[in-house]
Amino acid sequence: MVAVMAKYNPFAEKAGMRKIVEQPPHGDALRIAEILKNLGFNVELLGSENYNIKMLRGLNLDNLRLLREASSKYNHPRFMKYFFCHQPFGRRQESKILNASLETLAHLIKIYGFLLQTKVYLFLENLS
Repeated sequence: MVAVMAKYNPFAEKAGMRKIVEQPPHGDALRIAEILKNLGFNVELLGSENYNIKMLRGLNLDNLRLLREASSKYNHPRFMKYFFCHQPFGRRQESKILNASLETLAHLIKIYGFLLQTKVYLFLENLS
């Protein structure tokens, strides 16, 4: 079982599951989060595409370019899958990200929010 809430709530462990590992956010996701914070984004609200679009519309062209360039360097498989769903692992193509619409960027920022979560992996050892 992979659970984000297991970090805060021991329900699964009390039900007999054993925590295997806690996976912190990837370093690239943290770097993008820092850029987003500097641009005025609240990282706790990144899961809302409406919030992301509203914030993107308030950015000037230089800040949008900065965000697009930072995103074009980030190649996490979950992130790449959005642009290259017809390929199993995607491939880097900076031009698609650099020319992405605000709606596409808003969705990618939502993915960043997901990637910023600390995941906890649990295993059920004994069913008896």
